[in-house]
Amino acid sequence: MLTHTQALLALMARLRQPENGCPWDLKQDFNSLIPYVIEEAYEVVDAIERNDLDDLCSELGDLLLQVVFHAQIAEERGLFNFEQVAERICEKLIRRHPHVFADTVFATDGERHAAWEQAKADERQEKAKTVEQASVLAGVASSLPALMECEKIQERAARHGFDWPQVEPVFDKVQEELDEVKEAWRLGDQRHIQEEVGDLLLVVVNLARHLNINAELALKESTRKFSRRFRYIEQQVETAGKSLTECELVELDALWHEAKMVLKQQ
Repeated sequence: MLTHTQALLALMARLRQPENGCPWDLKQDFNSLIPYVIEEAYEVVDAIERNDLDDLCSELGDLLLQVVFHAQIAEERGLFNFEQVAERICEKLIRRHPHVFADTVFATDGERHAAWEQAKADERQEKAKTVEQASVLAGVASSLPALMECEKIQERAARHGFDWPQVEPVFDKVQEELDEVKEAWRLGDQRHIQEEVGDLLLVVVNLARHLNINAELALKESTRKFSRRFRYIEQQVETAGKSLTECELVELDALWHEAKMVLKQQ
């Protein structure tokens, strides 16, 4: 009897069979599947954040399907197969955990983390084919959400000494960048305003990193909080028999502050 993993691989191969497979599956390639990989990864995160463990099991299966799909396409092209994908990650896990699979002993979590990062750096050096790829910043995926990419880039630079040693100068830098946004706004150059806003966001991510805050998660939570409060305003306005556009800003602002108080108590 086939294991479920073997059955999944067989199903994917059947879907990609040129003679009688699925027309949609047959049309896909690495690039066309990119949106689905990203979407499935986010749906896994959503299930975790909702603490829906049954849905998590299902969403992990959807994400696994994307791995199997890519592996099947690669196998058809003679590049690699699912077994080699699994082999690569097994090798990587063993290599990066010498304290588990070898005799290495780390005295602290800091030593263990430093060794993990060094192992990753060594791997990047081994596969570097150009000067750009050899950079300490190589390997950070440009397709990551902007805040995550920014944080990872800054972490890499910090590990090589390019960082403030304390948090206080970062606060000063945030204020400096905010002043530059204001100046760009006064000049009215939209392109320059965008550049300065980008610089401000970058420094705010740096501040979050220095405060041991994940900027992506912090913004996600603030966005959810904004949405909860805004929905409260909508409900109050609807109860009053009005629409949002009929309300003065001062009225909406008062409801916003009311929402902060009411929702905090729930």
